Amino acid sequence: MIGGLFVYNHKGEVLICRLFRDDLTRDAVNAFRVNVIHARQQVRSPVNLIGRVSFVHRKTDGVWLVAASRKDANAAAMVEVLRRIAITMHSYFGKLTEEAIRSNFVLIYELLDELIDFGYPQLTDPSVLKTYIMQSGVKAVTQEEQKQITSQVTGQISWRREGIKYRRNELFIDVVEHVNLLMSAQGQVLSAHVAGRVLMKSFLSGMPECKLGINDKLSIRDTSRIAVSSGTLDDSKPARVSVAIDDLQFDQCVRLGKFETEHAISFIPPDGTCELMKYRTTSDIKLPFRVIPLVREVNKSKMEIKVVLKADFKPNLIGQKIEVRIPVPPHTSGVSVICMKGKAKYKSGDNAIVWKMKRLAGGKEVQCSAEVDLLTFGNVANRKWNRPPVSINFEVPFAPSGFKVRYLKVFESKLNYSDHDVIKWVRYMGRSGIYETRC
Repeated sequence: MIGGLFVYNHKGEVLICRLFRDDLTRDAVNAFRVNVIHARQQVRSPVNLIGRVSFVHRKTDGVWLVAASRKDANAAAMVEVLRRIAITMHSYFGKLTEEAIRSNFVLIYELLDELIDFGYPQLTDPSVLKTYIMQSGVKAVTQEEQKQITSQVTGQISWRREGIKYRRNELFIDVVEHVNLLMSAQGQVLSAHVAGRVLMKSFLSGMPECKLGINDKLSIRDTSRIAVSSGTLDDSKPARVSVAIDDLQFDQCVRLGKFETEHAISFIPPDGTCELMKYRTTSDIKLPFRVIPLVREVNKSKMEIKVVLKADFKPNLIGQKIEVRIPVPPHTSGVSVICMKGKAKYKSGDNAIVWKMKRLAGGKEVQCSAEVDLLTFGNVANRKWNRPPVSINFEVPFAPSGFKVRYLKVFESKLNYSDHDVIKWVRYMGRSGIYETRC
């Protein structure tokens, strides 16, 4: 005996609510949303007792089908009814998705009136139901299917319009990487990974076909050569060591079939800016900076902190926007700071010394020393300081993962310009993610 039937989307929003008996109110809708859909722990059982109401749910295509009852109902029968309802809806309008339900909610209410009467299942066979309810549902089309239909029928590309013209054809590529590091006090790397993005800004006429080669281990060959410096493209430089990329995610303009067969990124770029690809790597990371913190407790009222910062990259490169946060105990009463380069200031609200430098060349080593005065009375002084890690923010003009663009070619058959007429720029930028060293 079913008191009510509800349909939720993946966010917990109610799409369909049909009450068959008076002993159930709409409060049951919120009870299931809070205790099951929005629960912090995953609910594995299809049967849940919340208050005095029994809920039986079935999840399909991101949609929750839920049957509720206050009586001592047969749980197996309620599960079977939900299965039959899903089959019936599928036979009328295809996949049971949120878009399909919103497009067919009138039809769904008509079906529920025939399927269940006063909480008791009645007609559950779709072939029998179609003799009573003969209207056909609106079948929802997914975004991928819509793009495929548009491409097949019109031959157009949804992300780029035709007739684009520029006086000067240019293509800009930015390789932006965020380095995440956790290093022990002894200098051992506990965890490190790089999350990178390839950002593209194109000002190309017509419908150009672009081909991008990267130094991924899957795509690079021994005879290949890198065709990129930090400024413009150059074909005279030797090959760099390949990079093992763990995860890849491409923009919709990339042709995945060609990447799997040719191991090259082929695409028709959108006009303007786009994120061409995202990737992640965990091996052979060139760490831009090394932080060596030294903490010495002189006595209960004084502490000495010394932080050495080493720039582990080439001397011709310059790091910018460098900020080192050195933690101090919460019962600090005063700090005296001396730094070789930049400016350092104690911030009592953050319980940290903030050391900032605008620029630092590669191969340089700088340090910051501080004398910390501590309070010796009160409850705060008796608490043990857990020594939070030293963190650093920075920007460096290279890719710490070793990611390189090997070549970038542009083909346009209709308009009168070739690959040599396109001005191409590639820039690399490494930034800090969570970059910490334990004290």
